[in-house]
Amino acid sequence: MSQFNKKIIAISVATALTSAVSYAQEAGAGDDNAEVIQVTGIRGALQRAQAIKMDETSIVEALSAEDIGKLPDTSVAESLSRLPGLAGERRNGRTSGLSVRGFNENYVGTSLNGRELLGMGDNRGVEYDLYPSEIVSNIVVYKTPEAGLLTQGIGGTVDLQTVRPLSADSTLTFNANYERNGEDASNPDYDNDGHRFSFNYVDQFANDKLGVALSIASMETPRQENQFRAWGYANVNTASDRRATDTATAPDGTVVYGGHDSFARSALLERDSIAAVIQYAPTDDLMIQFDALYIDFEENDVKRGLEEGGPEWGTGAYTITGVEDGLVTSGYYDGFYSVIRNDARRQESELTTFGLNIEYQINENWTAVADISVGDVDKTIIDIESYSGVGRAGIDGRPETARAFQMTSSGIMFSDHPTIAPVDLTNPDLIRLAGPQAWGGSLTPIAAFQGVDGFPPNTAQDGFVNSPEFEESLDSIRFELKGAIEFSIFSGVELGINYSDRSKSKVNGGAYLTAPTWPNDGPIPDVLGVTSLAFIGIEGVLAYDSLGLYNSGYYTATDASLIENGRRGDSYTIDEEVTTLYAKLDIDTELGSVMVKGNLGLQVVSVDQYAHGFSTSTGPTGYTASLAVEGGTDYTDVLPTLNLSFEIAEDQYIRTAMAKVISRPRMDDMRPNSQVSFQFNDSNILSTDPANSAWSASSGNPFLKPLESNQFDLSYEYYFADDGYVAATFFYKDLVNWHKSAATVMDFSDFYVPGFHQSSDESGNQAPATFLGGLSYREDGLTGSVRGWELQTSLPFHIFSDALDGFGLVAAVTFLDGSLDSGADDDRIPGLSEENYSFTAYYEKAGFEFRVSATKRSEFLTETRGLSLSLAGATDQGATLVDAQVGYDFSESNIDWLKGLRVTLQGQNLTDEETIQTNGSGDARQITQLQTFGANYLLGFNYSF
Repeated sequence: MSQFNKKIIAISVATALTSAVSYAQEAGAGDDNAEVIQVTGIRGALQRAQAIKMDETSIVEALSAEDIGKLPDTSVAESLSRLPGLAGERRNGRTSGLSVRGFNENYVGTSLNGRELLGMGDNRGVEYDLYPSEIVSNIVVYKTPEAGLLTQGIGGTVDLQTVRPLSADSTLTFNANYERNGEDASNPDYDNDGHRFSFNYVDQFANDKLGVALSIASMETPRQENQFRAWGYANVNTASDRRATDTATAPDGTVVYGGHDSFARSALLERDSIAAVIQYAPTDDLMIQFDALYIDFEENDVKRGLEEGGPEWGTGAYTITGVEDGLVTSGYYDGFYSVIRNDARRQESELTTFGLNIEYQINENWTAVADISVGDVDKTIIDIESYSGVGRAGIDGRPETARAFQMTSSGIMFSDHPTIAPVDLTNPDLIRLAGPQAWGGSLTPIAAFQGVDGFPPNTAQDGFVNSPEFEESLDSIRFELKGAIEFSIFSGVELGINYSDRSKSKVNGGAYLTAPTWPNDGPIPDVLGVTSLAFIGIEGVLAYDSLGLYNSGYYTATDASLIENGRRGDSYTIDEEVTTLYAKLDIDTELGSVMVKGNLGLQVVSVDQYAHGFSTSTGPTGYTASLAVEGGTDYTDVLPTLNLSFEIAEDQYIRTAMAKVISRPRMDDMRPNSQVSFQFNDSNILSTDPANSAWSASSGNPFLKPLESNQFDLSYEYYFADDGYVAATFFYKDLVNWHKSAATVMDFSDFYVPGFHQSSDESGNQAPATFLGGLSYREDGLTGSVRGWELQTSLPFHIFSDALDGFGLVAAVTFLDGSLDSGADDDRIPGLSEENYSFTAYYEKAGFEFRVSATKRSEFLTETRGLSLSLAGATDQGATLVDAQVGYDFSESNIDWLKGLRVTLQGQNLTDEETIQTNGSGDARQITQLQTFGANYLLGFNYSF
């Protein structure tokens, strides 16, 4: 019923809008002498984007830069998130991720000038905010593919298009922005100021035969964040008389938060980029274009706060004072040693890509194209955890934490325990640089930590560093032949072949950190000040530079790969060669009085994929062993496409499309690695049942085939003005292959070590009763579907009255319904929100400009960083983001020396919207992560010569 209602709403609103604009047109009919005014800025960008949308035979969305180097928003991601069927995802305060029709960026093809673009993430997905908006002239989102579109995804394809200097106006443009976050920096070594500078140059030479475009951009943008994160929610053990004085207040099934780690985060993102386009047309028949893009990206951030156990998972000494609908809402506890965290992270990435395109017109009907491109990405992450507190674990006399807590809609608010005095975690005379919890049990095999003055090795962990490194390359070459033909309903043909060679590797490094004072402890070197945690009711913690300590060699670092099989077990290289043959026939005909355009095409995609990695296991001594493994497969997919556009009346179109579309598997799913575990428990060792044996493992799958969808689209579009239209679209995606969790039985004989993997019972040291055990992995075969309605309008108010000229709105709503047939909670479609809304109201006239924009999406499945920076599923509750901009273009003024200057003031996230993740239980109160980032403001100056 709810889906039916959404469809009725969509159809009703579309009908109402169409009627309104028709009335406005009729009211202005006959005014053939109306003045034609060329508009720029917001309205000019809307007109250019609308022209792209009208001209395409595929169903597309389009964005156009308002001026050279200026998209409607400060990043590519923010601009795209406003389009119908698209939704942005905030990560660490930045709109970075993107979903297209319910599929996140790992299932969306992204290209630059038609060539596949490498991302800087862990998988195939592109982090859209890392690509400078200054280089973009247009962005086209293909919701329906055609055979000549070589970068495809089940969600769609995003093509970033740079300026073509031979067809662009000459310009020399400078952009400068001062940026400030609305929240003061909580950490003493960061501030909340930033800047953006860019330089754009376009010109033509040699009698307009040579065109050059150059863009240089540099930015430093701050971010502030307050984050509450719950470890999870545990069932209350009502058998203990410390749980509640009256067990009826906590009936069976009641849950309580188990602990938390909460941080105040400050970050600075720095990005420098250079983009160049050179076009050379020595003759009318030959066009040569060279593209280059270089991005140097670095982000530094610190997260300082507390990690504390709570009821059930931290201490048994707690009392419940409030329960509502199965959730403990208030209480107090004691008996835990707080861990002060001074964590720091540095990510450095470099992207380089070059492309050469040669187009030669053989004769008036036929054109040949050759295209060559190379791309490389290098990314390193250093992520430091540093622990301090009231003294090292194992030392007597340390004060324990005691707190009262109250559940709120923003996580937990803490206050003082009713009878126990709080511990001052900002006192430099009390706080020591040492782990207050005995979390170093993994260090037991290391000889350096054995038997030192009676202190066990599990007291020797004072921090940890994750340091993964990624390298990726993508080289491709394409040959294409295009011609005009007259055959039946067909007007043109396009034939081509494309070959690409891609490789991505990950080395998952890490180390345990131990302060040089172990087994004792010592004061914190060079305290920077205090980080406030007032947002959770706690005064704060001491702040120090943990990354600086690590880089200086202060800590003793123990290679984690010696004792963690997940290190080499998550290090791999994926190679894939893809050859695509494609053919497309352009359709241009008439059915009665209806003009019909479109295309019919076919891609034949041949893939050869291979992966290298390690199978790893851990022995009873704690040390790991690894075995090199590899595997791969090859296959061929045949992908037909059909796009048709019917102009049923002047400027009114019905478009339909059918296609088979694929997305290549996730890189981390394709690794051949297995991580083997052995349970040193006699009951498991002596069991003959593989389901209960001592052996188990998890692995990737290098034999995975692409995710595959058969899809259908139907759209109605009415363009009633140069800057106005309404459109309603229905689409359906039949997912005929999705990847799912699977389990099988594996023979672990290769991992058996005599004398180690055996029982220790009185019957003797017996080898395992079976070498068979369970293996979990990803496999093909899951099915499902996604259907959706999209309704959109660009409505300029001048169609109603000349007095309203300059006012307008752009709005879109998307309703999605999708599921996978397994029914498992973790087998959801990443990025699918059932409801998405976007709205922009604007005024632009006589140089003045004002606009306010809002986007809203409902909850969706996303990913968060877990142990060892691994990606783990989480549910994001969605958000409503509100931005605004006011500006003035002095080109409209009478001040000659200021003409060419444009001044803008932007405010982002004006309502300081929270980003909330829950544990997927269905109870939105069980918050696992809540982040607030503050508003962001930018004062911008754009000057064009």
